[in-house]
Amino acid sequence: MFRTALLAAAALSAFALPVQAQDNAAESRARRILERTPLIDGHNDLPWALRQSHGRDPFAVDLTTDLQASTRLHTDIPRLRAGGVGGQFWSVYVPASLSPNDAAVATWEQIDIVRRLVAAYPDVFELATTADDIVRIHRQGRIASLMGIEGGYSIDDSLGLLREFHEAGVRYMTLTHSKTTTWADSATDAPKWGGLSPFGEQVVKEMNRLGMMVDLSHVSEDTMLDAMRVSEAPVIFSHSSARAVTGHARNVPDSVLRMMAEDGGVVMVTFVPGFVSETVRAWSAARAAEDARLKSLNPGNPQAVTDGLAAWVAANPVPRAAVADVVAHIQHVREVAGIDHVGLGGDFDGVDSLPDGISGVDAYPRILAALMEDGWTEADIRKLAGENVLRVMRAVEGVAASKRAERPGLASLPAEGAPE
Repeated sequence: MFRTALLAAAALSAFALPVQAQDNAAESRARRILERTPLIDGHNDLPWALRQSHGRDPFAVDLTTDLQASTRLHTDIPRLRAGGVGGQFWSVYVPASLSPNDAAVATWEQIDIVRRLVAAYPDVFELATTADDIVRIHRQGRIASLMGIEGGYSIDDSLGLLREFHEAGVRYMTLTHSKTTTWADSATDAPKWGGLSPFGEQVVKEMNRLGMMVDLSHVSEDTMLDAMRVSEAPVIFSHSSARAVTGHARNVPDSVLRMMAEDGGVVMVTFVPGFVSETVRAWSAARAAEDARLKSLNPGNPQAVTDGLAAWVAANPVPRAAVADVVAHIQHVREVAGIDHVGLGGDFDGVDSLPDGISGVDAYPRILAALMEDGWTEADIRKLAGENVLRVMRAVEGVAASKRAERPGLASLPAEGAPE
C-alpha cells in the first residue's frame, strides 16, 4: 500500500507543470484539474511538420526544449507539459492531392514517424489504443499517444487496408479531407455522392466492427448525416468549430449539433483562425476572390498575380483571431449540443497562424481559465478536457466488442462506371 502511494506521488511529480507557467489563480486551478483528468487533444499535425521540415526525424529538433523562439513548431515537450496535455491524437495526415495508392504509402510512413517519436522519448510518451490506456498512461505521468488518419483516400478503397491501419494502432479516420473521395463528399469540394456512397456506408460499418472512431471533420453536412445514420457507435469531430458562430463550411451546423446528444458523440473545437473568427474567414474569402480576379486578368503572368496580391494584402491587413473567439465556439457547442458533447482539437502544427494568446500547446490552461471565469465548474472542465472523449472511446470499444463474432467486411468499390 505504501509503495503504491509512493508510485502515485512520483507519477504526479513527473507530471508536474512548470512553476513559471502558473501566472494566475484560474490557470493554476486548471492545471490542478489536469493533473487528475487527462486533457485529450483530438488533432495535432506534428508528424507532418517533422516530415516536411525536419527530414521525418524526431531527433532533428530537440523536442525536450521550448522551440517557440527557434522554430515554427507549435509543439514540444515543455509546452505539452505546461499545457497539461495528457492524451494526444497525432494526425497521420497526407495531402488530398496524392493518388490513393501514394496516400496509403505516405500514411504508413506517417505512422512510422509517430512510432519513432514515441520511441525517442519513452519517459514522456507511450502509445495508446484504448480509453483505459489513456487513463493508465496519464496516471503514470506520461502522455498517451494515439493516431488518427486524416482523409479516407488513405485506405485506397480497401477494407483490408482499413483493418491493417487499425491493427497498427489507428483509432479514428476522418472520412475525407479537403477533396471529395471515391465514396464520401467533402465540405470544401463539389459533392458527388450526396453524402456517403453505398461503399462509404460499408466503410463506416467496418469501422464500427473494428472499434475505430468515425471522424466527421472536413466532411459535408450530407456526409455527417449519412455517417450518423449508419454508425452504431458515437461519432467525433476531431477538429471542427461551430458554423453558427463562424460561417465556414468546415464547421458543424446547429442542425448536426442538436443531434449530438442522441448520437452520443463529441465535437472537439479547433483553434484555426479562419474557423473561429468570422472576420478572418471573410478576409480569407476576399483574398481568394482577389487572387482569382488577378489570375483572370493576367493569364500567363504569375508575377503580376503575385505582385497584385501582395499589394492587396498590404492594403487589407489580415485580421487576428483571439482566445475569446475560441471560447465563443466552445460555449456555443455546449449550449446547442450539451456539456457532454464538447471537446478540444487544436490542429497545432497544421496551420500557419493561431489566435492571439495561443502560440502553442501550452495554451490549454489559459483557455480553460477563461471558461472558468465565465462560470464553468470543475466538473464541466473535466468533461471538456477529456472525460467526454473517454466516454466516446469506451462506447466505440463496446460496439466493437458486441460485433466480435461478425466476419470482416468484404465490400469493394465498383469498377468505374459500374452501378453500386
